[in-house]
Amino acid sequence: MDAVVASLAPGAPTGESESNETGKPHLRGCPVSFAKLKALLAADLYRYAGRVGLGPFLKHYAFTPGYKYTVLMRTCGWLKLKPLKGFGLYPISKLLLLRARYKYGFAIPEYLEVGPGLFLNRFGGFYFHGDTVLGSNVNVTHGVVLGYMNRGRNRGAPVVGDRTFLGSGAKVIGGINIGAEAAIGANAVVTKDVPPRGVVGGIPAKLLSDQGSDGYVNRLAPPELLAACEGALHGWRESQPNRKSA
Repeated sequence: MDAVVASLAPGAPTGESESNETGKPHLRGCPVSFAKLKALLAADLYRYAGRVGLGPFLKHYAFTPGYKYTVLMRTCGWLKLKPLKGFGLYPISKLLLLRARYKYGFAIPEYLEVGPGLFLNRFGGFYFHGDTVLGSNVNVTHGVVLGYMNRGRNRGAPVVGDRTFLGSGAKVIGGINIGAEAAIGANAVVTKDVPPRGVVGGIPAKLLSDQGSDGYVNRLAPPELLAACEGALHGWRESQPNRKSA
């Protein structure tokens, strides 16, 4: 992954609740402080509004399902790290997140490792397994599934690189590495690694070109917003079985 994403990994996780056993809830994607939570949400907001501030925040929280869900998801993850689960606020935030999940069709857990600048386009049919890792400035269109494979060579969940575009209805199942600036076509079923700037499509997906995601990932969060997010996440897996580095 790019340096910005790697910087979100302060070290290998420790503790029973952060077990590297795949398929189990963990804390690795939870923001470590309120300041880092605000930095992540500012980078996310820029992807929608092209600017940050209270006005754009209120507008997109009220009227943009993708950003509203992202706010609830990251806030819930932050509260999950607080003493006594945020002194009772975590269960409330979890209920709000579940309500948004069923209202908008976003099945993305609060502990998912997501870099800054997430852009969820439209709403409905998003499913991301909790062991999935997303880089920075990633575009995801409705109907995308990032799923877990229980056995075989690609056991595990996907790792998606920075500035990647995932087209409507795309499916990435198992411990697949999607390189930085790749583009996954609509309804593609990805069954093997995609190189950086690779463009793939079809069932199963095949490499079509090396033109990357140029023109599909727009309004990138600027370097200063990304820099503010360094060290924002609680943990980062250095390795896991059957997964190669992105």
